[in-house]
Amino acid sequence: MLTGLVQQSLGAGDIPTSFVAHDGEQFLGTVSLIVCDEEARPQYTPWIAALWVEPEHRRGGIGASLVDRAAEFAFGTGASRIYLLSRERRRAYYEGLGWTVLEADAPEPGLHILVRDSGKGLA
Repeated sequence: MLTGLVQQSLGAGDIPTSFVAHDGEQFLGTVSLIVCDEEARPQYTPWIAALWVEPEHRRGGIGASLVDRAAEFAFGTGASRIYLLSRERRRAYYEGLGWTVLEADAPEPGLHILVRDSGKGLA
């Protein structure tokens, strides 16, 4: 049964959309592209959200591939900038993937809004 962002992604239109990494029938991970992940900043759109890689498949590049695929898709829809909300402990990970902090400690301490512009940071 599909739930949450993946279920919403089955509707019409490009966004929201979810991407799933798999090896045959084995689920490896997922990420979503959504309209907004921070209600206080509706002017920022679209957002990459809900990155998940199964623990036994982490540190193998799956997360980075999912984020890059979602970014490529977002830019393909005409977005020139995409956004991502990250906790402090994941901030360096996303910066290593080419993301830049737009707002630190926003909307609350320990949360950061990061951005990636079209044509930058994609492998």
